[in-house]
Amino acid sequence: MVNLQTFMLNAAKKPIRKYLRGRFIDSLRLSVRGGHGGNGLPKYGGVGGQGGAVYLVAKEGKSLKDVLHKCPSKRLAAGNGEESSKTRILGRRGLDQQLEVPVGIRVLEEGGQLIAELDEEGKHCLVAGGGSGGCSGNSFLGKAGQTRMLTLDLKLIADVGLVGFPNAGKSTLVKATSNASPKIASYPFTTIRPQIATIEYEDYRQVTIADLPGLIEGAHANFGMGHKFLKHVERTRLLLVIVDVFGFQLSQTHKKRNCLENIFALNKELELYDPTLLEKPCVLLVNKMDKPGAIEEICKFDNFFGNLKDGLQHCPDELIPKQLIQLDRVIPISAKSMTEVDKVKRAIREVLDEKAEQKLQEERDERLLQEQLRGKLRERGPHVG
Repeated sequence: MVNLQTFMLNAAKKPIRKYLRGRFIDSLRLSVRGGHGGNGLPKYGGVGGQGGAVYLVAKEGKSLKDVLHKCPSKRLAAGNGEESSKTRILGRRGLDQQLEVPVGIRVLEEGGQLIAELDEEGKHCLVAGGGSGGCSGNSFLGKAGQTRMLTLDLKLIADVGLVGFPNAGKSTLVKATSNASPKIASYPFTTIRPQIATIEYEDYRQVTIADLPGLIEGAHANFGMGHKFLKHVERTRLLLVIVDVFGFQLSQTHKKRNCLENIFALNKELELYDPTLLEKPCVLLVNKMDKPGAIEEICKFDNFFGNLKDGLQHCPDELIPKQLIQLDRVIPISAKSMTEVDKVKRAIREVLDEKAEQKLQEERDERLLQEQLRGKLRERGPHVG
């Protein structure tokens, strides 16, 4: 009998399916339900307890896999309110449910409406309210709690987003600049899931970099990794664009693009997905300069790197963007050379610091302008009316 009970309890746990165990999960559908309100007691005017509520709380170090472990059935319900009785006229409130989710989660209701954006540690939101308890105003009948079908959509938060076509050398660069150990091979799509790596400097400054799956043309329309890639770029502060000096060809059925055309192609994909991404500071890396013929190849295009507008005459019509990306630095590198990798690390830090100082200066100028306006209004105050 004991063995049968143990078997049934284990079966009820519903472990995560095998195909989900090794996957990076950046989106999860979850059904949430607030607790039912307890019934009141008409004879004594008793009030039933309020149903419990369901909250989501952003927590560093959590992942959607942890959410799936907590809710393997993808359902979460709060406790029901206690019914009123002659021994307890006021029923107790139902137990709330608080679910920890990763920082960077967007909570979407069915239909795509945004409920909340949990992009800071400790930020929380109510996703399902409990039903009211029974009382004289509702015939002493407790009300059902709120039921919602949610999508938890994760956008990685990092200082730097690494953007490039497959096999451009992104993973090699991330391994060289940080303590990460991404899979590296000489074929496209080695990176199939995003990961956050950390660049550490001698003065203990740390910069996070998101190594993301390779982009392909049509990603804005969700081809390839599509939106799964591009949504993770939105929260980065700096774009690190990397191209192969010899260009890229996805397959024999696709047209080969040279390195300049690849820059315009990446520009176009970012623009079509979200034009505001082009307002981010950007560092361009022209990779694989250690290979024979690389110098001759880059000399064909380096005059255009400083002013992409001049290069539009060499750009196919289908790749011409409405808005050009602004390149703060252009660095020819070999991702295998530590000397050149150190140059990249310095450039990343310099651009981030420059933009942070620029933002601070703009904020100071805005405060000064507001103070001047307030001063003028005070001077005019006695004469008004």
